[in-house]
Amino acid sequence: MSDLQPYTVGLVIYPGMTTLDIVGPQTVFSALSGIKLHRIWKALEPIEADDGMVVVPDTTFADCPSLDVLCIGGGLKQMMIVDDPEVLEFLKKQGNTAQFITSVCGGSMFLAKAGLLQGYRAATHWAMREELAKLGVEVGTERVIVDGNRISGGGVTAGIDFGLTVAKVLRGEEAAKMVQLAIEYNPAPPFDVGSPEKAGSELVEKTLAFVTGQLGGAV
Repeated sequence: MSDLQPYTVGLVIYPGMTTLDIVGPQTVFSALSGIKLHRIWKALEPIEADDGMVVVPDTTFADCPSLDVLCIGGGLKQMMIVDDPEVLEFLKKQGNTAQFITSVCGGSMFLAKAGLLQGYRAATHWAMREELAKLGVEVGTERVIVDGNRISGGGVTAGIDFGLTVAKVLRGEEAAKMVQLAIEYNPAPPFDVGSPEKAGSELVEKTLAFVTGQLGGAV
């Protein structure tokens, strides 16, 4: 395994993020050999996610090395952070040199505002597709979209699919399949309503009202 190309992967975390957006990919990446993970924020103090979970960064913006893979997720309180100049500057700086620029869920909004998705197709949470399109991004409905060196996942649970897709890119299909089996990723949801296309208009409207309320009416 020592001849594997090493990769430095940076997961940008922030107050009000959705933990699964990052925990899903991290679970996949941490199972790969030769991957150095950084959980990155402005400071090292614990931050509270949108579900109340407390997450501790291990790398600051200032101390972060040059990343091979840059990744940011979304969150119900991301609108308080998405225009933060310090965050956008960090993304721009790392995006200039990263081999892969990636996002999960509403994280694509950050990349778009940092100018990193111009001319690319991207996925995002279904409730944010229109907002992302307003930023000049071609928005797709796929669970994961690979467009050149931009890789983006849809909402929340798509982070696991996203992580496995990135694992295939970094380490090959067999390694990605081994991780999928190791984490027993064999989804069999009790309801077939996991996308607006399947859920029906009434459930979509109710859920959109809920999500919009959680986001402070930003969507």
